[in-house]
Amino acid sequence: VRGCSPCGIAGTERFASPGKGRGLRAVKHFAVGDLVFACPAYSYVLTVNERGAHCEYCFTRKEGLSKCGKCKQAYYCEIDCQKGDWPMHKLECTAMCSYGENWCPSETVRLVARIIMKQKVTTERTQSERLLLLSEFEAHLDKLDSEKNEMNQTDIAALHHFYSRHIDFPDDQTLTVLFGQVNCNGFTIEDEELSHLGSAVFPDVALMNHSCSPNVIVTYKGTVAEVRAVQDIQPGDEIFNSYIDLLYPTDDRNERLRDSYFFTCVCNECATRSKDGGKMALQKLSSPPQPEEVRKMVHYARNVIEEFRRAKHYKNILFPTICELSQEKMISIFADTNVYVLHMMYQAMGVCLYMQDWDGAMSYGEKIIQPYSVHYPAYSLNVASMYLKLGRLYLGLERKTQGVKALKKAIAIMEVAHGKDHHYVTEVKQEVEELK
Repeated sequence: VRGCSPCGIAGTERFASPGKGRGLRAVKHFAVGDLVFACPAYSYVLTVNERGAHCEYCFTRKEGLSKCGKCKQAYYCEIDCQKGDWPMHKLECTAMCSYGENWCPSETVRLVARIIMKQKVTTERTQSERLLLLSEFEAHLDKLDSEKNEMNQTDIAALHHFYSRHIDFPDDQTLTVLFGQVNCNGFTIEDEELSHLGSAVFPDVALMNHSCSPNVIVTYKGTVAEVRAVQDIQPGDEIFNSYIDLLYPTDDRNERLRDSYFFTCVCNECATRSKDGGKMALQKLSSPPQPEEVRKMVHYARNVIEEFRRAKHYKNILFPTICELSQEKMISIFADTNVYVLHMMYQAMGVCLYMQDWDGAMSYGEKIIQPYSVHYPAYSLNVASMYLKLGRLYLGLERKTQGVKALKKAIAIMEVAHGKDHHYVTEVKQEVEELK
């Protein structure tokens, strides 16, 4: 039954973490690169933009997928995947046909519809909930501001609008809690270049608390989350994941954590701020900028970053210009290695890739990669994905030696983060082999 006792995850245990609520700790030693545990998704959904490139059911990326004969929008490896996905795909198949271009639920709404469906047919504790039930997720409803409350209500309205034919909904209060739980505990599944593939809930993965110097990293194999050690973990150590992008300085990271997860981090990195000086490097000017000027520039940088995040940018014709202008403004005070300048360079690189300006993308990548290696912790997926992008750009521009060198650096990180047997690692190794 749902309430039956947890069957546990070998080598770990759930415990009460002082000042953090529940958490996960090791009861055995894990060396760097060891798989701590794997967790299948409780529910998941492929993002709309990846349809046709990935199987809707198992997320395999390959050519020649077969499409659903009815809606012609969902794609599968073969008939078993299509059958396996039908209990979830039927929630959307007819609706996509009848609404046509007006079918537009957000990814969160699509995920919540699948969770409700799964909950209706699930009586036993699932393999995704060996230590933490989805129903135990925190929703933090008491901490939501009016904007977040409004978004929840909009999502509930969309859920009713697009899914009422197939789902008998619980009451609105239950739905509000469920959206709160998913917003605080959901994961985005990403590929080896950190492109967004979909959204999912992994209850056991959500049990881990956050640290800005995490000792594990989460990667994905299809729709399964894998948790691997990126530091030596001793029996009794708490197992920490990072919830956010660790590029930014302490105050910025904590603002992000408070905004999305409603807590302030007190890890060693936040207490010592040991990396903040390098992350906030300033231009060496004859008269150094005043603290107030620096503060204003940080405020400007964060506003620009937030605007771009909301704008879903690359297709915007003004984006390249805004990118360049904001970079120019920032480097009047910030050094090239400053994380806010790096963020703008990363955005500019994305624009170049979108516009197929390979030389431009490569030149940004070259400026980004070294500072990234310093600012991020060891075995960072952000660093690995940058080496990958750069390596592939070099090869496309027939700079074989540099390409191989960059891909090998990506492989070294990925073998720890993804595991030596991951298909992403195999694929990159094959790219290198074919060049010999």
